[in-house]
Amino acid sequence: MATDFWASSHYKRWVVDRATLKQARAEDLQYVDDPDHLHFLAIYFANAISKLGKKLGLRQRAIATATVFFRRFYLKNSYCETDPFIVIAACCYVAAKAEESPIHIKNIVAESRALFSQEQYNVKHFPSDHTKLAEMEFYLVDDLECDLVVFHPYRTLLTLCRKEVSDTASLFGSEEGEADEAGVGLSADEGPRYWGTGEGQLELSEGALQTAWFIINDTYRSDLCLLHPPHIIAIAALYLTFILNGPTRSAVLPDLPSASAPTPRRSTRQEQSKKPPPPPQDPIAFFAGLNVSLPLIATVAQEIISLYTLWERYKEGGESTGKSPHSGGTVSPAKRSAAGSSAGTPMEAVEDASAAEGSGWNEEEYVTPRFLSRLVMRMREAKVADVKRSSSLAGGTGTGTGRTAPVNKVLERTQAAG
Repeated sequence: MATDFWASSHYKRWVVDRATLKQARAEDLQYVDDPDHLHFLAIYFANAISKLGKKLGLRQRAIATATVFFRRFYLKNSYCETDPFIVIAACCYVAAKAEESPIHIKNIVAESRALFSQEQYNVKHFPSDHTKLAEMEFYLVDDLECDLVVFHPYRTLLTLCRKEVSDTASLFGSEEGEADEAGVGLSADEGPRYWGTGEGQLELSEGALQTAWFIINDTYRSDLCLLHPPHIIAIAALYLTFILNGPTRSAVLPDLPSASAPTPRRSTRQEQSKKPPPPPQDPIAFFAGLNVSLPLIATVAQEIISLYTLWERYKEGGESTGKSPHSGGTVSPAKRSAAGSSAGTPMEAVEDASAAEGSGWNEEEYVTPRFLSRLVMRMREAKVADVKRSSSLAGGTGTGTGRTAPVNKVLERTQAAG
């Protein structure tokens, strides 16, 4: 694995601008009534990847890598021209191998068929032949240009917070390799770009670290992983942890001693033998000491808040009540933070927020997976109709399939190249 992010293919080829994202979605915009529907599809597909990954027993890092592969693939392709569900299965298959936790292809096919045949996805014809998935793997790797090394914000988060792998196992399960080498991802020359002085690392409580970790998980429901380097996202997650979550803020900022409290008298010998207490952590000085653009951090934090605002309108039916977003539900960390002002831990905040939300809701006020499944189907059908119409007007002999399958699309590209 590359050890220098600044020299990696991730930084050089896969950190793009908004104009590139807009161009990538230009064709899909022709087949949706509301541009926000494409943002809801980003949440919808990321949740599907997360569910499939958990059914396959993948670690969070592998699930995040699969999501990044999916986002990169659709920088060059459209939802209306491909089958996103077989792409999801291929992304999980390739990510599992890239993260050195391979899964047999037959297990991928079986779990994908079982998951995507559910009513909320309603995929009736997911291929049972594993050779189709193997073929899709080659097309996926081709569009990824064989760039399978992905850097994630988790390592930066654990490094900045001075956490070891053994410390995180109890919090997030087995995430071996996330922070085994604090310098991985930094070069000797380029590391100080965001590390600053390297002094005064944060010492977060378990609840605070969980909140930051969950916020990073949630960012994969958007295109932030394509727009910004991972260390920027990690620092923005820390920033939101300080700002939004009441228990986290009070835990990280220790109470200063009262000025009115009497100071006990000590002998000179006691003063010489006793070490002075460490100064309280100053988060403002910590962020100011990082060699990053603070306006950029604030911009990314605002983008995450905008994601949560959109996410409030997405509901996964009765299955989602009481679940948090990092497990595929609808309770965002923004809502956890609001509820956290009276709750003791992040998980208690989740339960309080879910209880306050209630079980009754009007489906017309929310965007649901069933609606998005129908939307994807309508987009593909409309694209096929346009291809047929164009073929008939040109006097051709169109087959009517257009480019609705990744296989057909890549074959057309190969034939065009001669």
